[in-house]
Amino acid sequence: MARAFLFVLDSVGIGGAPDASKFDDAGANTLAHIAERCANGEADRKGLRRGPLNIPNLAALGLYGAVEIATGEKPAFLQSTQPITGFYGAAAEQSSGKDTPSGHWEIAGVPVLFDWGYFPETEPAFARALTDAIIKEAQLPGYLGGTHASGTDIIRDFGEEHIRSGKPIFYTSADSVIQIAAHEKAFGLTRLYALCETVYRHVEPLNIGRVIARPFVGDTKEDFSRTANRRDFAIPPHEPTLLDRLSERGSQVIAVGKIGDIFAHRGITETRKAAGNMAMFDTALDAMADAEDGGLVFANFVDFDMLFGHRRDVPGYAASLEEFDRRLPEALALLEAGDMLLLTADHGCDPTWKGTDHTRECVPILACGPGFRSGPIGFRHSFADIGETVGEHLGLACGPHGTSFLKLVAPNA
Repeated sequence: MARAFLFVLDSVGIGGAPDASKFDDAGANTLAHIAERCANGEADRKGLRRGPLNIPNLAALGLYGAVEIATGEKPAFLQSTQPITGFYGAAAEQSSGKDTPSGHWEIAGVPVLFDWGYFPETEPAFARALTDAIIKEAQLPGYLGGTHASGTDIIRDFGEEHIRSGKPIFYTSADSVIQIAAHEKAFGLTRLYALCETVYRHVEPLNIGRVIARPFVGDTKEDFSRTANRRDFAIPPHEPTLLDRLSERGSQVIAVGKIGDIFAHRGITETRKAAGNMAMFDTALDAMADAEDGGLVFANFVDFDMLFGHRRDVPGYAASLEEFDRRLPEALALLEAGDMLLLTADHGCDPTWKGTDHTRECVPILACGPGFRSGPIGFRHSFADIGETVGEHLGLACGPHGTSFLKLVAPNA
């Protein structure tokens, strides 16, 4: 049996990419800066966590060695005496951006070498002709926001007015995206999705990567909260991905979390969703148990990025890493002969960095499975190497991008 389980720890970067200075991110390091704050006692929070970052299972897979490969440094607060049980390395992104689709598509073997369309940091960020056309077609009374903003902040600022007026909240970020927040009951979830489909048609010619529906509930700004009914309306990948190649062969591809949305539901045989990293972990474990020979389970754990990276919440990020680490042995226990579990990330989102956007960082490659050799695999110059390795493990012919490192770790290599 050959199965693959690919877990993306959304935004868990491990040090500035070689081209980080182009993105004004030289010096960013999501994991190391979190660990440093923990070691200094700056990430203690009563009732949440305290003390040094405690992630022994990720460390045993080689996470700290991956940081050293990415940065050339071995900080005192990222040390472990545990024997290494997996193979590990670091990868840099070829794609032009540091956004979610680019990172995931490249992980799946398709770098994004073109430039997405973006909205300027002006007020409003959206051209009048664009919003007038959307308002007319969707029969809206208008819209609120229209700027670069944090999703939680803009819902707090405009949520009550949105409920009174019926005007949806539009906003964007450094990513190629329009996000639309609306109240699930006052505005309606079905109506929000229909609006996002309308907006998607208008921004597709602008090469905007995604329109994201951001439903929320609550009565006042003190209790507004986003729900698990987020939906991404995304441009499909421009070339066949690992997912396409597997599904076309007749293999099972189970997407867990927002993976289906990121790939515009192309190349996926089944989608499973859940709210929160721990519910997502439960869902991923169920998918692992259901996976067939030759199949792939592709899961995204979004809370690291959405709840803690963008909100620049160091203690929350640290606690979430520790929570994930405690669950990791459950996934390892499900591995059978021929299985590969591979953990990586799609970009960084350093919670100690300026602003609230993603950071251009290298990502870890941590993997294991019965019979695979442990130890370093070095530095990879494209996330596409991950997809090629998974593809070779599952018996696919080589794709056009990336280089498999399977021969470095395969049994009897």
